[in-house]
Amino acid sequence: MKQPTLIDYTLLTILALIWASAFFNIKIATYSFGPVTIAFLRVLLGSVPVLLLCYLKKIKIEAFSKDWYWFALIGFINLVAPFFLIAYGIKSVQSNLAAILMSTTPLSSTVLGHFYTKNEKFNFIKTIGILIGFSGIVYLFSDNLLIDNSNIFSALLILLGATCYVIGGVLTLKISRKKNENVTGSILIWATIILIPLVCFIEQPWNTVPRLDSTISVIYLGLVSTGIAWLLRFKILKKNGLIFQSQVSYLIPIFGIILSYIFLKEIITSKILVSLSAVLIGLYFVKKAK
Repeated sequence: MKQPTLIDYTLLTILALIWASAFFNIKIATYSFGPVTIAFLRVLLGSVPVLLLCYLKKIKIEAFSKDWYWFALIGFINLVAPFFLIAYGIKSVQSNLAAILMSTTPLSSTVLGHFYTKNEKFNFIKTIGILIGFSGIVYLFSDNLLIDNSNIFSALLILLGATCYVIGGVLTLKISRKKNENVTGSILIWATIILIPLVCFIEQPWNTVPRLDSTISVIYLGLVSTGIAWLLRFKILKKNGLIFQSQVSYLIPIFGIILSYIFLKEIITSKILVSLSAVLIGLYFVKKAK
């Protein structure tokens, strides 16, 4: 891989901003839409730019090939479940908390990688990083101003959503020989198929009159935070590799906190800053060990 240029770092920063902006937009979307509807619209709208790219690049979509069950399973675990859990949980907690909780994904993937891959075993530095990172999350749950008995379940659901991303990533290794665009397009198709009956029978969004800001947010979540963000991720991965792209995990919680303050005036407590610092330090040690 070539030495990253200023343009490469700019694209990485844009990707971090897009993914970080998803959290406060999910919060705004919940003002009018239920979590199933938000998940459905995200995968439906998000599939548009990805499938369009596959069409232009003449990449075959294998959603209904002999590996369809892998695409369906990954679509459920990597898209349907986390999109629903995060949208459901963020209704009752600040979106900046969700940004920090979701930043634990690289730490969780390191734990699962130890047990389910051959080349990602624990060492001393990794272990220290994991302990520091998760201690920051435990400390965050002690912030009674933001997390109490009324919303602790919602915060745990967001953590569960982060874990779903990690499990989905491990399952994706089963079909890693396929093109990224094909895999993403296929799992988006299956996620949409899974959510169609759920959104029709559970929430029936056509009976609601959504607010304008919620409508704009859910469109943004689908087209930009899901679809365009994945395409930008492909570009960065192809040119700079996974290690460079993984640095986005440092920026997402920072931008998430800043954006939630700017757009939603969410409070930033001292425990949020301490927890964020612990997570970032933990991520640094984990990545240094690799």
